[in-house]
Amino acid sequence: MISTSNVGLSFGGRKLFEGVNIKFSNGNCYGLIGANGAGKSTFVKLLSGEIEPQTGSVDMPPNHRLSCLKQDHFAFDESPVLETVLMGNQTLYKILQEKNAIYLKEDFSDEDGLRAAELEDKFAELNGWEAESEAGILLAGLGIHTDSHNKLMKELTGSEKVKVLLAQALIGKPDVLLLDEPTNHLDIKAIEWLENFLLDFENTVIVVSHDRHFLNKVCTHTADIDFGKITIFAGNYDFWRKSSEIAQRLRSNENKKMEEKVKELKSFIQRFSANASKSKQATARKNQLEKLELNDLPVSTRKYPYVHFKPNREAGKDMLKVEGLTKTIDGEKILDNLNFEIRKGDKVILLGANDLAKTTLFQILNGEMEADSGSFSWGVTTTRSYFPTDNSHYFEDGKYNLVDWLRQYSTDKDESFIRGFLGKMLFSGEEALKKTNVLSGGEKVRCMLSKMMLSGANVLIFDGPTNHLDLESITAVNEGLTNFKGTILFTSHDHEFIQTVANRIIDLSSQGSIKDDKYTTYDEYLGLQ
Repeated sequence: MISTSNVGLSFGGRKLFEGVNIKFSNGNCYGLIGANGAGKSTFVKLLSGEIEPQTGSVDMPPNHRLSCLKQDHFAFDESPVLETVLMGNQTLYKILQEKNAIYLKEDFSDEDGLRAAELEDKFAELNGWEAESEAGILLAGLGIHTDSHNKLMKELTGSEKVKVLLAQALIGKPDVLLLDEPTNHLDIKAIEWLENFLLDFENTVIVVSHDRHFLNKVCTHTADIDFGKITIFAGNYDFWRKSSEIAQRLRSNENKKMEEKVKELKSFIQRFSANASKSKQATARKNQLEKLELNDLPVSTRKYPYVHFKPNREAGKDMLKVEGLTKTIDGEKILDNLNFEIRKGDKVILLGANDLAKTTLFQILNGEMEADSGSFSWGVTTTRSYFPTDNSHYFEDGKYNLVDWLRQYSTDKDESFIRGFLGKMLFSGEEALKKTNVLSGGEKVRCMLSKMMLSGANVLIFDGPTNHLDLESITAVNEGLTNFKGTILFTSHDHEFIQTVANRIIDLSSQGSIKDDKYTTYDEYLGLQ
């Protein structure tokens, strides 16, 4: 269990939290949600002790151990993988280091023997003899095999480092587990393993995630940061969303009734205030009006961009034909003799453990890279728009503000049109005059989506469209692609996004060939595996 008492924190004169009194109970998993900038990661840092509250305190019972997923992927570069995982249980790891240092002494004294015996007892109490085995099981579940256990962390890929740091957070059954975006860079199998691990976890979990399926699967409660407060709801993300929509509707209806009452009273006062026989009643109504308070709906920090793709022309029957496509990068065959056809209306999710293979295929299909052999041909009626996984080169020079940047991709150059379009994508007022080189990851994604919407393409290609987006923007993109009448090829690790958008699965094997190609939903496909 962990709780806060009257916690408050401000940054640059802006209040993030004020008077937060909240308790996270044992045996529950809490999904911490809120718009970008609401303070989710900051609150996790408050709970972990990384930063101190300006008022109030964070309280946890004595002898309870808190574990937090580390975000610094380079902090352990010089440490072996297995040892990095063991560092997650700091108390055990320090005992292990001291114990080993004593046994390595050449002049082993009686005093050393007594200290070693004491450490051995503590080591056994903490299940130290099972620690390496537990670390191995965690790593295996996340897809890191024994041949990597003695490698240095710097020898691993970025996604492999994430898995090791996640295992580090999970080891030793901490009393409180804090996970900030644990599914980022995880493949689908690793996410499924983590879901099952957390379902069996018996202590307190607090998790920040933009993966709606993950939140729905693991969370027993939802902690909502909005209106400058944190409110806990029983139930997962979908339950919270439906409940909050109902509550907002009820508040809105109450406000409308209040407005109607005010209008009625004002009308009576206006009609009868000059009428002597009615003046007493008019005065009473006036007093009643003064006491009536309009409870305006609180302004939520949540904002949904408007995402809508409309093709300028309908595509013909022939869309895309790929024959014998092969590509080797740095001596490794990434794509091996790929053969497939895309039909009109296909919404294809490209699956596979190797993200580089999927990105390489998209780059070839968009003319950004050449295949070693094989060919592909797009139908003459197709028009395409591409969302790359790395979009930095679109924004890095900073010579444009957002209005001028988007104008390049619009047939309508009028500033009011461009500003109106940016406003729908949550860049209103001065936000539309930001330079492109100061944008956050999520802002760049919204700019790329704006560019694609203006293209009027009938084929959309997305390489990880939900990366860097908050839950509201992910929901908007999800709905936009579900409603799109054209053809889509995309990659994603978001279960719900795949399930609701895709009608066809193409699964690449680890050798870069097509392992499976089926017209089916994602859930049905998983059921066949």
